[in-house]
Amino acid sequence: MNPLFSLAVNPLVHLNAVLNSIATVLLVLGFVLIKRGHRQAHGWVMLSAFLVSCLFLVSYLTYHYSAGSVRFTHPGFVKVVYLVILVTHVVLAMTVPFLAAATIAYALLGTGFKKASELPAEDRSRYLAKHRKIARWTLPIWLYVSITGVVVYVMLYHLWPPADL
Repeated sequence: MNPLFSLAVNPLVHLNAVLNSIATVLLVLGFVLIKRGHRQAHGWVMLSAFLVSCLFLVSYLTYHYSAGSVRFTHPGFVKVVYLVILVTHVVLAMTVPFLAAATIAYALLGTGFKKASELPAEDRSRYLAKHRKIARWTLPIWLYVSITGVVVYVMLYHLWPPADL
């Protein structure tokens, strides 16, 4: 591997990996906070994870719009593993914006954010129940996507980079 390889690649590739890593840390921190009963801190950390993931999405789309895509050229079993990770990552990544937005919306309604504070207590309780129910799906999928995004980056750009990069 060319020691200068990482400097020759579009810097957005590295930024994307950093943003995915930060999102992963924030998601885990948010989970720990809610398990310890720190609801307000959990909310702010999860909103931060959503913001970081939005920044990632903008950077990711900008990169692929301007630079195209990079093929994984290493043959054999490693390529199969890479493709399985990549396909599951991409398929699940398409669900994260919708799941995250719904999870956040239910949380905001359930906690009485802004005008939602005028909702009857039983409605807010119902929204919090929906939040908890969908969050059980959102968190593991979002974590998987964030972690595998970094794994794909490491495999493609550091462990087995294409010869023409």
